[in-house]
Amino acid sequence: MQDVTDLPFMRVLARRGAPDWFVTEYFRIYPGAHLSRYILRSIVENETCKPIFAQMIGRDLPSLIHSANELAQTPIAGIDLNLGCPAPIVCRKDAGGGLLRNLVTLNELIGRLREAIPGRFTVKTRLGYTTVDEFPALLEIFRRYGIDGLTIHGRTVLERYQTPVHPDFVKSAVSVMDCPVIANGNVVDTATGLAYLAQTGAAGLMIGRGAIRNPWIFRQFREVFAGSSTVAPTYRDLWEYVIELYDELARETPKFNPLSHVQRMKKTLAYISHGLEGEFEFDMRRAKLPIEFQEICRTHLDHPTRLPSQPPLGSKLFCGFETLR
Repeated sequence: MQDVTDLPFMRVLARRGAPDWFVTEYFRIYPGAHLSRYILRSIVENETCKPIFAQMIGRDLPSLIHSANELAQTPIAGIDLNLGCPAPIVCRKDAGGGLLRNLVTLNELIGRLREAIPGRFTVKTRLGYTTVDEFPALLEIFRRYGIDGLTIHGRTVLERYQTPVHPDFVKSAVSVMDCPVIANGNVVDTATGLAYLAQTGAAGLMIGRGAIRNPWIFRQFREVFAGSSTVAPTYRDLWEYVIELYDELARETPKFNPLSHVQRMKKTLAYISHGLEGEFEFDMRRAKLPIEFQEICRTHLDHPTRLPSQPPLGSKLFCGFETLR
């Protein structure tokens, strides 16, 4: 996730059980653009011992090819093209999910990138821009050019994050694609993830917001697959995670500003604090100073109660996850 799942987050997550591979924040690609040095550090300073894919977003084909060639010179596992971002500012530029509106452009772009990228080339997509009826035509483009992997966020662009996912369409992709298909969206714990896999036959899961909320989720999946008991984190474990992330991000900030840093943390805390008991979420929204931030975390999290495994039903941040149970 842009501006959240960066190098410090990867470090903190990996200490609690890393995924099989990481995907960087997206490199914004346009004429005259240079690769973000900060995102490049996620690649060249990757300390997690896990492969990492470089993610690109954009629509200018010469610039995408040029950037892909530059990225191929770094220690990446492959290059991933973002066709899933639903942010209006991105879609207005016909990038991210906005590219799904123009199949002619998309067909040329996927074909030319497949020719130009020497290593693994993967795509992350949604089911369509406006309606799921657009999905079969998108699948045909991805199948035609032999991409190496397809991650599917099981909603359309216009659905953003406000509906349950549509597992049947991910299942249809599994049946026609020659590459691994990865299911994405609404995986908040092992129960929802296992249900998503069972309903789709997908080769794996991509987890974003669910891993911000629960950084132990990848370890828990490994324990489930191994048939062992799963770690059951407590509020105090969450406190340690939040403070560690606070410190890691502060260390990476060239010009540290205490007020700005608290605001930066609140972007992440929106996913972490959501649905926890008491007034933690309410109090955190009003924190301004680091001392306030630290005290709110200590007051609400310094106890051994087990954390809830799922967000509350009717959650607006994790809308419809209960349909995967």
